[in-house]
Amino acid sequence: MYTSDLLFDCVELARKVRAAVLPHMGTFGARDQVGTAVGGDATMKIDEVAEGVVRAFIEERPTYSIYTEDAGLNKSPRAEAILVVDPIDGTRPAAAGFESSCVSVAATTNLEDPVLDDIEAACVLEIKSGTCFLADSNGEVAIVAGEERLRPSPTDNSDLSSAFWAGGYRGRPYLPVAAAVSSLADACAIGGSTFDLGSASYIMTRIVTGQLDAYVDPALRVLATYPVLEAEFLRAGRGAVVCNAPYDIAAAYLCLRNAGGVVTDAWGEAIGNRSLLGSDRQAQISIVAASNAKLHKAILAELDASISAMEELVPCIVSFSTALQKGALEVN
Repeated sequence: MYTSDLLFDCVELARKVRAAVLPHMGTFGARDQVGTAVGGDATMKIDEVAEGVVRAFIEERPTYSIYTEDAGLNKSPRAEAILVVDPIDGTRPAAAGFESSCVSVAATTNLEDPVLDDIEAACVLEIKSGTCFLADSNGEVAIVAGEERLRPSPTDNSDLSSAFWAGGYRGRPYLPVAAAVSSLADACAIGGSTFDLGSASYIMTRIVTGQLDAYVDPALRVLATYPVLEAEFLRAGRGAVVCNAPYDIAAAYLCLRNAGGVVTDAWGEAIGNRSLLGSDRQAQISIVAASNAKLHKAILAELDASISAMEELVPCIVSFSTALQKGALEVN
């Protein structure tokens, strides 16, 4: 399904990254930290390999500017389009050799302040399996697994008690984020399940396949509601607030939208007008994505209640964290 040169180049870049990264998956050296990305996340050795492939690709194609997780925006004076690339979305799963890691590439010809709804071509390529999710601005979406083309099949499940959904804690303080989703997790504790798979792109494309019903990442809403938790977020992020940036979700956003899914922030507001570039705190995005509108509404209602109920819990979280930090210092 190559409906444009943009989509063809997205796929070609993703395949080159996959080929370079695949031999490093699951190796101990892949997890060596070699730097810090512009958004504050750790750059691991396996990220460095992937970023090198992206740089080489772009050097041969000066008609592209590029935004990547580790390097930020690299403008070309001859640019006709921008590629927004997360060379490895799911660095830690990739370093561990797990399946939940992807190359994410999204493209737009809007060179001036592009937003998520400006994405014209998108590719999410699973590194381990090679399964590829493709989408374009005409509303098309396809899943290509080897020689087989699969149909998107998001579920119509709207029952929280049987929901299969995923969240994420990487870079976030565990206690407040867990508190925000605790009632959702309890609701599906027997009849459904919750997962932390380490990759927003992988999770969102699981909604496309019907393996998951939803993706819930309310961390930024929690912080906005309870600013007193800022120190907790900075502690977990080693001095930065580390939540999903646009490059994490850009390609998967178009794939899921085209498949009929619902994607908003954790307040239920549309994110299509959010910047496609950037990774700092102002650019980061909370996410509630679901396979259907009824389930999405139910999740938001549960989040509204849980986050509101945290008012009495937050001082306890701060006190508990302070005690832990004091204890750690005394031990050291």
